[in-house]
Amino acid sequence: MFSKVSGPVRLADRVAAILAEEIESGRLAEGDKLPTEVELVKQLGVSRTVIREAVSRLRNAGLVEPRQGRGVFVMPRRTRPLDLEAEASGTKAKVLQIVEVRRAMEGEAASLAAARATPEDLDRMRQSLAAIDEAVAAGGDGVDEDLAFHQSIAESTGNAVMVSTVRYLGEVLRSGIRVTRANEARRGDFIEAVRVEHHAILAAIESGDERAARTAVRRHMKHAASRLQDADDGFWTQADDLEVDLDAP
Repeated sequence: MFSKVSGPVRLADRVAAILAEEIESGRLAEGDKLPTEVELVKQLGVSRTVIREAVSRLRNAGLVEPRQGRGVFVMPRRTRPLDLEAEASGTKAKVLQIVEVRRAMEGEAASLAAARATPEDLDRMRQSLAAIDEAVAAGGDGVDEDLAFHQSIAESTGNAVMVSTVRYLGEVLRSGIRVTRANEARRGDFIEAVRVEHHAILAAIESGDERAARTAVRRHMKHAASRLQDADDGFWTQADDLEVDLDAP
């Protein structure tokens, strides 16, 4: 059914585009079941990780729905959410735009968290920060743990729409967050700066200072953008291949 995917960059994007075209063209119709993960791996010649990330993007776009124990099925046609993965052209432009979106959304989430977080919420935030340190010490990129920290802040707002939005942005914009953390991992002073910024956010929330919490997040995102702007052309060339490298079997 499918031809093997090849090329130097963004395998998950290319697989998602192939499957989306099958759905949009009607070759995969409403209610149809996607080929199994094993079948897609064989047909497209990519890893299971790439297939899973591509299917996750289709799910976030409202094109498919995983059903426990049955497989992944094509959803009824409806107005699609914005394709945020494709809104910016070029890795650097997209990642910097992601930082701007996160600054606005997560700054407000932190402000609400400062007013509403329970002791249990604060414990989750502390655990998330500890998990980032552990992941980095073990040689990981800390992306999942970083997302979990910011998600724990959103959850403490008690605002279901805020929680869903931050979760959606985190999943859709994961590749951009991965590039941001890869840049920060290049230098020890960057790693320590990010750690200090995260703890400043937590301290402001713990103190119940809404303005300070919002400011701490906005400062963190501003510094993240600055660190990205300082990255040389060599880093951005490697960033185009980053997703493939991390997904390789």
